[in-house]
Amino acid sequence: MGKEEVRQELIALINDTLPEIGDVSMDANITTEYGINSITLIKLIVASEEKFNVQFTDYELSLDDYPTFGDLAAIINEKLDN
Repeated sequence: MGKEEVRQELIALINDTLPEIGDVSMDANITTEYGINSITLIKLIVASEEKFNVQFTDYELSLDDYPTFGDLAAIINEKLDN
């Protein structure tokens, strides 16, 4: 799966999992722009694990690790490449 495909699939997943967000920008700060908190992020990460068949460790669940949805997409890409 290519990087752009992961980004598009992640946007679709965000829209399904968090429909209240509306239009998704991959470069916007998720806490200030969308009000994402740690609980919401974990919900999205769990959905991402299922969608992309990847695993996140407990150390990868910090809101500080993903300032943007693009950062989350980059981590998913890394996991898919390994």
